[in-house]
Amino acid sequence: MIAWIKKLLGHDVPPWVQFVKYAVCGGLATALSIVVFFLLGWKLLPCLTPSDPIVRLFHLELPFEVSEQSRWINAAVCNTIGFVISNLFCYALNRLFVFRSGRHVWYKELALFFLGSGLAFVLGTGMQTVLIRTFGIETTWAFGTNVVVAVLINYAMRKWVVFKG
Repeated sequence: MIAWIKKLLGHDVPPWVQFVKYAVCGGLATALSIVVFFLLGWKLLPCLTPSDPIVRLFHLELPFEVSEQSRWINAAVCNTIGFVISNLFCYALNRLFVFRSGRHVWYKELALFFLGSGLAFVLGTGMQTVLIRTFGIETTWAFGTNVVVAVLINYAMRKWVVFKG
């Protein structure tokens, strides 16, 4: 049983197993990003409104009232902090369990990992900002759109640019 688990966690697995591992690692990193985003947006850099689905779901008491101007700026800052923390976590998981390293030296690999994630981050955060600022969409729905965009771009970059595959 232990040998089977070691093989499953290794790099010599069929592509569908690799994708499942990618999804699990990405899910954990996304969960970390979400937790960081909403904790910061709730307690430190307010970007949630009383009608926001997360506020209603968890019956959160908002410590501050936030203007629309501050809401989209704070949401972008919360997203940036969550991005850096979760991206470092995701890089470590991807390198250990999903993709084979060695296409580049580690520091170039890390730089390309952040470059790909940065592209996804900029596009996703830009879309999030437009949804909040222009259309008045609740922060939770705008952030969710950001996450979907990031997943699609990140997988392609990691699979074909950063790692050996």
